[in-house]
Amino acid sequence: MRLTPETVHEEYELVQNRADDVVPLINETRAYLGSQFGVDVDTLTDDAYAAAIDEVFADGDRAVNVAALVRLLRELDVTGDYPGFVIDELLGRELAAMIAGEQPLRLLAEATFHVADLRTHGDDTATAGADDLNAALAAGVQTRVPGWPWQQTESPFAVE
Repeated sequence: MRLTPETVHEEYELVQNRADDVVPLINETRAYLGSQFGVDVDTLTDDAYAAAIDEVFADGDRAVNVAALVRLLRELDVTGDYPGFVIDELLGRELAAMIAGEQPLRLLAEATFHVADLRTHGDDTATAGADDLNAALAAGVQTRVPGWPWQQTESPFAVE
């Protein structure tokens, strides 16, 4: 695989065009997690998704790595799928973390990836990594974008 500024832009466009699949998955995942923690979580709009992806790809160092993971997941296919289960999970979890940002959001996105991954399944014509790509985008963006009550106040643990 060769990455150039042009191929990074191609992957950016492909990720932006997945909003119809990813935004509903984000909102379903947020609703599920909110119910588990007893909190209301804001839903995400297509515009908020697009803005988050713009922000991720505006950082060139992050963009090239995100583009590589996206391309790997889009093209990853393993006969019978199960033997490749570990690698698509690993790539998906890392993509979610990279999109989310720095700690502790990285770790939250990795955990959220598995929740989102349980909620999405590719059809028989899709590559093995396609559903993991959607789950990773959903987990990473939903973690990156505010909407959780704990994100709306200052941390009581900051030292002045």
